[in-house]
Amino acid sequence: MLKSVNRVLLGITGLVLVVLGGSVLAIGLGAPAPSWWLHDGRHDVLLDEAERTRWRDDGWWWPAVIAVLAVLVLLSLWWLLAVLRRRRPAEVLLDTGDDEGASLRGRALEQALAEEASHLDGVDRAHVLLTGRRNSPGARVLLHLRPHIDPATALQALAKGPLTHARTSTGHPALPTEARLQAVKHRPERVT
Repeated sequence: MLKSVNRVLLGITGLVLVVLGGSVLAIGLGAPAPSWWLHDGRHDVLLDEAERTRWRDDGWWWPAVIAVLAVLVLLSLWWLLAVLRRRRPAEVLLDTGDDEGASLRGRALEQALAEEASHLDGVDRAHVLLTGRRNSPGARVLLHLRPHIDPATALQALAKGPLTHARTSTGHPALPTEARLQAVKHRPERVT
């Protein structure tokens, strides 16, 4: 969801900036100004003295400008924090049984799960992403299935194999997992 919102907002912002910047550049280079454009021609300034001081004496002007700018700054900070926030744990805490504990790199667990899941019967390739926190991890698994494989069989093999091994080796009996199954595109079969 965040990726699509991020792309849409960046696309809209970029489109607005390109249209405005391109029109200012075109008019500055001598192109005729369109009828909807705010200014008349090449030597016209963007904000003249009358436009800059039009609402200076009105009491609502500066609070409104400051409020709009503050909202824009807060939205930009929220967007930046949402993009920079980590979505997956960097490490997973392991229960060693001796009250000491250990940690495992999250990417190592992802790679081990993906490697084992990709060797399951009928699975072409697998992608794993850890979610949750370091003391209670979860997983998102995407399995690309070969043609003519039963999805239920592949899902049972994933649960009995790689996920059971990950739960046992990490000491987390509850490793909530979201599995998505996707068919690999293949050429149509020829019938003779």
